[in-house]
Amino acid sequence: MKKFLLFGVLIFLCLPFAVFYNPQKSTKTTVKFASWGSQSEISFICPLIKEFEKNNPYIKIEFLHIPQNYFQKIHLLFASNLAPDVVFVNNYYAPKYIKADLFEDLTPYINQNEYFEKAVENFTYKGKIYAIPRDISDLVVYYNKDLFKKNKIAYPESDWTIDEYLEIAKKLSKDTNNDGLNDLWGTSFETDFIFWLPFVLSNGGQIFGKDKNTLDAIYFYSDIANKYNVAPKKFQSSSLTMAQLFLQQKIAMQVSGRWLVPKYRQEADFDWDIVQFPKGKKGSIVNIDASGYALSKSSKHKKEALRFIKFMSSKQSLEKLSQSGLIVPARPDCAYSDKFLEPSKKPENAIVFLDAIKTGVVLPINENYQKIADRRKLLLEPVFLGEKKRKM
Repeated sequence: MKKFLLFGVLIFLCLPFAVFYNPQKSTKTTVKFASWGSQSEISFICPLIKEFEKNNPYIKIEFLHIPQNYFQKIHLLFASNLAPDVVFVNNYYAPKYIKADLFEDLTPYINQNEYFEKAVENFTYKGKIYAIPRDISDLVVYYNKDLFKKNKIAYPESDWTIDEYLEIAKKLSKDTNNDGLNDLWGTSFETDFIFWLPFVLSNGGQIFGKDKNTLDAIYFYSDIANKYNVAPKKFQSSSLTMAQLFLQQKIAMQVSGRWLVPKYRQEADFDWDIVQFPKGKKGSIVNIDASGYALSKSSKHKKEALRFIKFMSSKQSLEKLSQSGLIVPARPDCAYSDKFLEPSKKPENAIVFLDAIKTGVVLPINENYQKIADRRKLLLEPVFLGEKKRKM
């Protein structure tokens, strides 16, 4: 009788532990998340990860920060069956993974109405969506307002043209030491395709086209530096980036993206703003890119990984990332808010980043993009160096 009584007492004492102790929940599920990003960007991502872990105490996020050679290393991880559960990816490399059937179809898990249509389009293949967008990217023209004032030139407006852009660049270019070469330039010159592509698209050309409109635009872009001398040639810029030259007030205008905003806010000691890319004969057309979160098909923790993706692409998360100044959020409800536009901070006309989305185009990228792009870069190098002239 005493044994049964003792046994009953033990059951009673252990009952609370049986109710509240779940051995399965005591072990956290680890979700591996890979991304690139500068230290500035990471300083916003890490607190979001901590917030997610706090709200989901049974999920641990293992953050694989790969700041350099990102996609080469991601390729190796997939090839070694060590792919992260969640992969941050852009529209240029996503097709390679989609075609290889390495990403899950996320169409059932995204409300497309919550994102810019062109952001979603960047990750759509055969009607299915393979990444949930975080940001959308386009190019604008940064300009030094102080240099415009000094040279008594009116600030450019949204309806300006390529011809006006060139004329303004000529007026802003100077040979200050009288050596026959300009050492102050009206605009920037970079040979990576994203910087010359707006000239091609606005002229009615194509990314890999060989038609007259495409060739006209490419040779015009080369002429900016090599014929008109309103942009620094390679030997003149030396090891300096266009951003460094802009900060040194050596160039008055720069074609670039949102990622420069934090740097210019912090380091520019002059007044600056942005304006929409000038109109060609087809209008102002820039390439619309995107980055987002993909789910590895090989993931063993898809439910938890999806939960993390939904959190990172939510309005609340993108509002916080927007405050870094680095990104244009892929959600209109974030982009058209003071969290992104920040009226008290530069650039004054941040709305230009959103206006460019309306007239921009999504590029027809496929899994062979990188090979084609590398080939085109080799072919265009002598053109951009001014060594190869167009045959008349």
